Amino acid sequence: MLTSFFSDLEIRTVQEFINQANNVVILTHMSPDGDAMGSSLAMRHFLEAQGKRVDVIVPNAFPDFLAWLPKANEDVIYEKQRELADGLLESADLVICTDFNDPKRIGSLGDKLLTLTCKKMMIDHHLHPSNFPDLTLSYPASPSTCELVYRLICDLQRSDLPSTGVADLQRSDLQRSDLQRTDLQRSDLPSTGVADLQRSDLQHSDLQRSELQRSDLPSTGVADLQHSDLQRTDLQRSDLQHSDLPSTGVADLQRSDLHHSDLQRSELQRSDLNIATCIYTGMMTDTGNFSFNSNYPEMYQIVGELVATGIDKDAIYNRVFNAYSADRMRLMGYCLYQKMKIFPEHHTALIYLSRKDLYRFNFQSGDAEGIVNLPLQIKDVYYSCFMREDKVNPTEKALAGGSKTKIKISLRSQGDRPVNVFAKDIFNGGGHANASGGEYYGPLPEAVQRFLDNYQDYFVL
Repeated sequence: MLTSFFSDLEIRTVQEFINQANNVVILTHMSPDGDAMGSSLAMRHFLEAQGKRVDVIVPNAFPDFLAWLPKANEDVIYEKQRELADGLLESADLVICTDFNDPKRIGSLGDKLLTLTCKKMMIDHHLHPSNFPDLTLSYPASPSTCELVYRLICDLQRSDLPSTGVADLQRSDLQRSDLQRTDLQRSDLPSTGVADLQRSDLQHSDLQRSELQRSDLPSTGVADLQHSDLQRTDLQRSDLQHSDLPSTGVADLQRSDLHHSDLQRSELQRSDLNIATCIYTGMMTDTGNFSFNSNYPEMYQIVGELVATGIDKDAIYNRVFNAYSADRMRLMGYCLYQKMKIFPEHHTALIYLSRKDLYRFNFQSGDAEGIVNLPLQIKDVYYSCFMREDKVNPTEKALAGGSKTKIKISLRSQGDRPVNVFAKDIFNGGGHANASGGEYYGPLPEAVQRFLDNYQDYFVL
């Protein structure tokens, strides 16, 4: 059973916000990464299944290696489509902010956000949230916002939220006091793939079935789930007969308790694979393919449940991590051979790139992804900092204070060696203990010197 992150009051409040909204806008942070894109798009697919009109607005362009995510091509880019975005925001009944906790993280879009009178809700996992929303769901212990979105969807589907369209899910006949179930079994999300679910404690005379049996999602791959206590005399059919999704190879799941001639498949059921794809992408990218902030069992329970929907996790990995250009590979080599500085006495590495460096390698959005992690592959390097010079875009002019140059700073560390305090104190940033970032408005040499003047006080063994 997944640990509950949200209180009953929080879930009831989310329900109320959704129930009362027809037009929903979802926002996420500047330079959207996998967690930002995954969490915002997963919420979009979920809410559209509730019959809501949903738009996602991003402050600026996202990387090409995330453009394949379902409906990513429909995102409104604020710096290019400001008039359209402002109109959507002004007509919104509800604004959901995913993967950021302060309006300054979305540039001038944040100024617009603060003028809105509609309900606002935050779903985020970063430290020190500001108090601009009406409801804050902030859990820094979560490795990703996508994981929070998954848990929230599970809780909402176990609650009294109006039906998602899944036909006639009957639950009144379950003896809940005697039944221990996983979060998946209490939701309309696909099965975990656990074989031979025993349900001898249920009264099967009316309608007893797993969430898998009550949906038209593809099978988890567990062969021949046995339900000896069910009456099979009515109808036996496979999931493939009831779904537009390809079969996963599970033979003949029995559905004696369903009258499939009356079953209308819901928009949620058709979109669950999209939700799972978006959530897995964010969980994968925000943990470095599960290489940091990922050492607890419930994460892998969730991963198992996502894979059970039919997502191809290997294909997702390849689309994200094995889709770079030759120029990007050459840029990585240049970083390691010519731009990396190592300070062995402090087990620290620093890489910094000017706009001239980036231009030399035909830099595209997303090409810097993962560079900060490279020095951590070196023995006895525990801290890594990567700086990249960029121009100030129109949504950041107020923050830049007249500077035309912005330095984006990424920080990573290993083990019990936090970098988030350094990010906050020195570069007005923040984040998680082992993965943080910040920004500096000014020339690159000034940012480098600021790092050199301060890192020894923070990066200790």
